[in-house]
Parts: sequence; C-alpha cells; structure tokens
Amino acid sequence: MTDHEIFRLGDVRLTSGAVLRDARLAFRSWGTRAPGGDNAVLLPTFYTGTHRRNEGFFGRGRPIDPARHFVVSINLLGNGLSSSPSNTGVPQDGPRFPHVSFQDNVSLQHRLVTALGIRRLRLVTGWSMAGCQCYHWAVQYPEMVDAILPCCGSARTSPHNRVFLEGVKAALTTDAAFAGGDYKAPPVAGLRAFARVYAGWAYSQTFFRDRLHQTLGHATYADLLRDWEEDHCQNWDANDLLAMLETWMAGDISAGVEGSFEEMLGAIQTRAILMPCRQDLYFPPEDNAIEAQFMPRAKFRPVDSPWGHCAASPGNDPTFMAALDDAFAELLVS
Repeated sequence: MTDHEIFRLGDVRLTSGAVLRDARLAFRSWGTRAPGGDNAVLLPTFYTGTHRRNEGFFGRGRPIDPARHFVVSINLLGNGLSSSPSNTGVPQDGPRFPHVSFQDNVSLQHRLVTALGIRRLRLVTGWSMAGCQCYHWAVQYPEMVDAILPCCGSARTSPHNRVFLEGVKAALTTDAAFAGGDYKAPPVAGLRAFARVYAGWAYSQTFFRDRLHQTLGHATYADLLRDWEEDHCQNWDANDLLAMLETWMAGDISAGVEGSFEEMLGAIQTRAILMPCRQDLYFPPEDNAIEAQFMPRAKFRPVDSPWGHCAASPGNDPTFMAALDDAFAELLVS
C-alpha cells in the first residue's frame, strides 16, 4: 500500500534535449476539486522532502484547509518517488539519469494538474526548492497562478549557494565506494559526510549557540549530527540526492529564455509574498529583497528565526509558521 498516486507522462523531452523515458510524477491530494477547478493550492516538494512533509503546511481551520481547498503536493523528479536515478531502469539508471531542471519539473507538474481538472491555482507555495518552483510557475504559467509564496527560496540559485552545494557534493562523491555513481551498496561514508556538512548550514549560528538542538531531543550537537547521518543513510539514495542537487544548482527563471533575469522578474504579474528567514545561510534575505524590487506585485516579508533555513520546515518554529499562515490567509482572500 502507498499513500500517493503515480501520474505517467510517457517519454518526455527535457530542457537539456535529453529524453526522460517513461516519466512519472508521484503526488497526493487532499480535499475536493471545485466544479470549476478553481480552488486548488499546489505544494511542490523540497530537497530531502516528499509530499508527507508538506502536510505540516495545511490543516482544518488553517488558511490552507482541505475543507475549502483542493490541495495537491507533487514530488520533485529525483526524490525517489517521482522518476529518479534509483527507480529508473537501464539505460537511465543511477548516474545515467538525465539532468532535469526546475523548468522541466514545472512543465510536467502542469500536465498533471490540468489532467486533474484544475483550471486555476489559488496559490503555489513551498519551502526551499519548493519555493524556487513557485517562481517558475509564475513565469511559465502566469495565466493559471493567482499567487505565489516562496519561503526560504529564490528565483535564481546564487553563486554562494552553489559553492555550498559543491561542498556537500564533494563530501559524498569522494567516498571510494561511490564508484562514480555505480555503487553496489550505499556509499555510507560519503552519505554521512554529506549529512554532516549539510547540517552545519541548515541552522543558524544562534541555533547552536543557544543549544536549540535540545528542543529536537538531541542533548548535544553531536547527537544532532548523528541523527542527520542516519536519516541520509537510511532514507536517501546517493544518486537521487545528486540529481536533485543538480536541479537546485542550475535554478534560474531566465535560463533558456530571451530576456535578462531582471526582465523575467519584472514580467511576473502574479501576487507574491517573498518570505525569507534573515538567518538563512542558503537563501539570504538579500536575494529576495533584490527580486522584490523588480516584481511589480511582490511584498518582501523577512522573518527572524534562529532556526535559519530550517525555520520553515513544518513543526520547527511556531513564530515562522504563524507568519506563513498569516501570509497564506492574505493571498487566499478572493
């Protein structure tokens, strides 16, 4: 038994020119689609996340409410549920899985939501890589999207963000057991190193100074690192992590189109609230502040949190989640 459905798209040509064979998207929905197909809220997934983690962004009595909204969460290509290196057969298995972009993800998501009878998206929202996809929805399908709320994400992956990603990539791939991606067993040393480097960037300096890891049940920061190691070793395939990482690194709403990055931002007419965390080490608020200058209907609404990038992960910071709910309510007003 599974808690999701599979939407099959057949062979699809990607922005790279490669063809992804038998492409499929894993998704789940909550609530009921309105007869006019105009009550949908879309929640893409984030790095090392699936539709299950997105359940923390909505609920009965909250601004995003399955009693009123048709909530759909679609899994990223590469996350192990949708088409990924770990579940795709020869000749696109493992390290031979083709590069997929945010543009590819969004264009395939569009095919899925229209097949579900969705005519309009009241809101596209999400954290981190899901937030990045919000911008792409507003660029690629502006006539369909009423509002976007990216939190702790950006319209283009910054050079500093890419440097961080190169670091975690190196930590994983230098494990001899990785074998260029053709490993016979999980490259455990590489996965553990990947998790340790990643954890150091996921939270702010204040998080560790104030020992907030104890609120997660970890007596010491070393215990938190071991928990991250176990999660990555037990729940994630190395090639899947790298496939999503390459999508993240190449993120740019202006890639492959005519017009500059600033011009593409200016063309976004969708209502938007950009909500970074001021202590985020991946997606600093300055990136969103620059974007908001060019987006005619965007509000820049940063939030302070010692949780850093993980402030928007459901269940971590009640203050951040309350700010998100307030922003959801604002954007979902008819």
